[in-house]
Amino acid sequence: MMLHIPSVLTPEELEPIQRVLRQSTFIDGKLTAGQAAERVKHNLELDREAPQKEVLAKIVMTGLYRSELFKLAAMPLKVATPIFARYIQGMGYGSHIDDPIMGAGPHYRTDVSFTVFLTDPDEYEGGDLSIRTPFGLQQVKLPAGDAVIYPSGTLHYVAEVTGGERLVAVGWIQSMVRDPGKREILFNLGQARAQLLATGAGGDANLPDWIDHSYINLMRMWAEL
Repeated sequence: MMLHIPSVLTPEELEPIQRVLRQSTFIDGKLTAGQAAERVKHNLELDREAPQKEVLAKIVMTGLYRSELFKLAAMPLKVATPIFARYIQGMGYGSHIDDPIMGAGPHYRTDVSFTVFLTDPDEYEGGDLSIRTPFGLQQVKLPAGDAVIYPSGTLHYVAEVTGGERLVAVGWIQSMVRDPGKREILFNLGQARAQLLATGAGGDANLPDWIDHSYINLMRMWAEL
């Protein structure tokens, strides 16, 4: 399931992130690429040892965890510290699948990938995030502050930037529910559950209990901790 999550970051959070990144030194993105991705990766990334990265990552992570939609869809168990990537004219990231296991210290499985957009679409040309889904190729170019999540096993690429500057924060999640089909079922059921709990059962007093029972026990059945 690919999902657009609006307004992960507020304008007040975006401004310092953009300002700091535009004053920062970036390194060749190939240095953090896996063996296969290295052949097609052409971007710049904020050095993982840069002192400002921890503060910027905390802002992004706070925004993601503030979103009930993010938590319901991704069901995060472990979330990688975001990588801040920069694309300028001539840069892109060819078709690839994210590595299944990541982490220099404690390792984690990559179930869900996320991109938080840090520049508006009118600030750069090209640079669409293109994701191959069962419903065809989906091209994603969202307003600054919005995010998209999608299964990490999905083929995807970033089209060449032909003008301007594209800034994003990207990262990976080990979900409590490994299987993307099961996550989607729980996401849909969880949305129905939340709405029923908030608005009532529409005349059937048993309906919230049935939905609650199904959601909780499916989560118990499928979750891995």
